[in-house]
Order: sequence, then C-alpha cells, then structure tokens
Amino acid sequence: MRAAVGDRIRIHGRTVGAAERGGVITEVTGSDASPLLTVTFDDGHEGILAPGADCEITHVD
Repeated sequence: MRAAVGDRIRIHGRTVGAAERGGVITEVTGSDASPLLTVTFDDGHEGILAPGADCEITHVD
C-alpha cells in the first residue's frame, strides 16, 4: 500500500454498525513494507496508524 502526504484515507468499520473514519495523510514514516501514517481525521483529531486491510487510500493529484 503506497501512501503520500495529501492523500485521503478511509478506514472501514471493523464491526457491524461501526462508523467509517476519513482523513488526510499528513506524514508517512517507516518502510514501504510497513508504513506508519500520521492522519488528520475529518473530525479534527490526529493519530498515527499502520494501515491494514480495513483501510482505503485515495491518491490526490
């Protein structure tokens, strides 16, 4: 999974009824095999996450 600063990320709910979260990637660290993403979520919170199968990245040109 390749990600770049400015790309959008959407995290699907992992359980039935759990809401999706979306945000903008503000920093990419780690290696290509195991990246760590700093994300500013749409609700204003910031977090660091390791993207998994429940994540979808939309590249912004």
